Amino acid sequence: MTFVIGRDAERTSGAVGHLGNYRALDGSAGAQFHLDLDGPHAVSIVGKRGYGKSFTLGVIAEALARAPGVAPVLIDPMGVFDTLEESAGDDAVSVTVLERPSVNPETLDPRSWCALVGLDPESGAGGLLWRAAQETATLEAMRAHIDSADAPRSDVRAANNHLNLASSWGVFESDGVAVPDLSGSDVTVIDVSGMDAAPMNAICRGVAETLYGARVTDSIERLPWLMVDEAHTFFDGVAGPALETILTRGRAPGVSLVMATQRPGSVPEVGLSQSDIILSHRLTSRADLEALERARPTYMNTTLENRMPDAPGDVVVIDDATETTHAGRIRPRETPHGGESPRASDVFPAE
Repeated sequence: MTFVIGRDAERTSGAVGHLGNYRALDGSAGAQFHLDLDGPHAVSIVGKRGYGKSFTLGVIAEALARAPGVAPVLIDPMGVFDTLEESAGDDAVSVTVLERPSVNPETLDPRSWCALVGLDPESGAGGLLWRAAQETATLEAMRAHIDSADAPRSDVRAANNHLNLASSWGVFESDGVAVPDLSGSDVTVIDVSGMDAAPMNAICRGVAETLYGARVTDSIERLPWLMVDEAHTFFDGVAGPALETILTRGRAPGVSLVMATQRPGSVPEVGLSQSDIILSHRLTSRADLEALERARPTYMNTTLENRMPDAPGDVVVIDDATETTHAGRIRPRETPHGGESPRASDVFPAE
């Protein structure tokens, strides 16, 4: 019998991905468990640093890369998922790694532009930027609109200075990431490593809105799975509203979201409450544990208290489809894990 997380007993077919094995009371490996890849899901992967959340995200990415009918896209703020390219043999998959990607300025609404550059939309400069973003489609056109406004020169200079800051990031292009870029291979990795939080958020928002909009308008046939590492960084920024849209409204058009974070207590409550699958690695912060308890208070507490993971790779699975919790261990990666921390002894081994 195949145990499938995220799938109720009424459904017996469709793609699945092997995640790991159940963990017996004595620590030994039990039966395999799999993740449903056939329908849309909201998945939260949580755990303190070094206990396997990014590793688990990579395992899910590997499974999705081999599943039919899906378009996996992974936002990589640490630059560690290009190793997905190293699949080999008969199981090799096609991986597109987009380094220094750009997005169309139109993907951000006026309020998001103000938030992105740190302007109060009620201020003079913020109001100018708001109207420019509302009525134009490129940075050059926004700048020209601001310059021609009947407004105090101090507000014009301030608005342009903030817009120039956004332009200096080099992430806004009219031919930025589009649907074909996100669905042309088995998995697409958006490498935003090395960027500051604001441009990373701009790209994440653009990608999220592109995928969601493509399904709403039927311009993409495959079902998108957006995977986001270090998700708290994006929920705290301008990408937050787009991620919340997928969480709350993504099921109907068939858009899934997978979030990995070491700070579940810092993710908005909607992040965990709307997740139908939670994979919890070791947590010790009271705020993070309380965030999990608020998300699934009726049936998760006993497992968390008695089977809390204490070793890397161990996990508690909280499955809302069946309202059950399970103790498990994530399987080994098929491709190299790029998220391991370097050690001084690796650079200068003992003689």
